[in-house]
Amino acid sequence: MEVQETRVQTDRVLTIPNILSMARLVGVPLFLWLILQKYDGWALLVLALSGVSDYLDGKLARRWNQVSSLGRLLDPAADRLYVLSTLFGLTWREILPLWLTVALLAREAMLLVMVWILRRHGYPPPQVNFLGKAATFNLMYAFPLLLLSDGSGWLSSLAAIFGWAFAGWGTTLYWWAGILYVVQVRRLVRADATAD
Repeated sequence: MEVQETRVQTDRVLTIPNILSMARLVGVPLFLWLILQKYDGWALLVLALSGVSDYLDGKLARRWNQVSSLGRLLDPAADRLYVLSTLFGLTWREILPLWLTVALLAREAMLLVMVWILRRHGYPPPQVNFLGKAATFNLMYAFPLLLLSDGSGWLSSLAAIFGWAFAGWGTTLYWWAGILYVVQVRRLVRADATAD
């Protein structure tokens, strides 16, 4: 999380990238309901469409010069809500162990504290960095695979192997990115303290 001075090209709300991000947000409760009702095929479809729209909203925003403040809030919010709803649904169905859910939620809580500290010192929320994106990417692959593993047969076994591999990498990268955020927030706070 480097607090960089990046220029926002537009503050328009109704842009195609923002509409895609809003659609992703609307899909979160539908996705959670589908998981809890065990409509796994439909849940996977909603998750896949979310992944496609996540890719498109960033690409189109940059290509059409429609990067906006709202888009910078909506995109990570949608990512986090999908992660949280998937964690809840898969833990409720006992596909994910409680310890893994607690580990991922603890990292989220730690980042909320860091954002609060940044705001107290007049800094904006942290920019999403490559490591954080890589962690989310791994988890977004892990969760559908683990959902597919909730069955029998060779496909479920294969999905479990790859799902747990992505979950391990995703969790490790998630915490690594979180620790780097903490280090950078600490540096900013120290710099503020010495400047006074």
